[in-house]
Amino acid sequence: MTAHEYLAWNTGSYARAIHTPERAPSLSLCDAEGWSLTLDVDRWCARADDADRTVLRRCTGRVLDVGCGAGRMVEALAGHGHHVLGIDVCPAAVITTACRGGSAVSRSVFDPLPDEGRWGTALLIDGNIGIGGEPRRLLHRIRELVAPEGLLLVETAAREVDERRRVRIHSGHRPVSAVFPWAVVGASALGRHAEASGWSEAERWSGARGRHFVALRARR
Repeated sequence: MTAHEYLAWNTGSYARAIHTPERAPSLSLCDAEGWSLTLDVDRWCARADDADRTVLRRCTGRVLDVGCGAGRMVEALAGHGHHVLGIDVCPAAVITTACRGGSAVSRSVFDPLPDEGRWGTALLIDGNIGIGGEPRRLLHRIRELVAPEGLLLVETAAREVDERRRVRIHSGHRPVSAVFPWAVVGASALGRHAEASGWSEAERWSGARGRHFVALRARR
């Protein structure tokens, strides 16, 4: 993760939205070519929904939620008795997760992390396969974090796409962060990147609200 990406998720606009989504302006990722992606902060700050529960049911062992945001997945997993840790570069997200009764630390996935090589399941939900703008680097890193034959559950784009973008966080029409790299990856592209990064595709499924997921199994 670049310094610019780290700083982007610590902007006042995003941090405030995580704490008080009901008063937050519309946030999105936008590039210089007119591409944009709405950040669904209201859903991220709510309780786990039906689509999230399709992910939760597939979690095994100790769970690491990469880019945990406001902590809804951590909260739900802890409520079902899982040992779960959220990580996020935004301290406001970590505080919000803790306020929901979850455990979280303010770290990048590329930083040293607790219990490396022993996590049963890792999560990349809400488009977090985009972190760092290099999916294969991210997949290689998470392969180091999970146990042998561990599981990675990824939310992908609905379209068959494999894009690298240079984006800013926008509040309404106003940019509120520096430029940082981001990736947008569909299921088929994820399968290709996974095969080159020490993973095998185990399952694809769709959830409510048009959300799409892929389960990857670590190869020895």
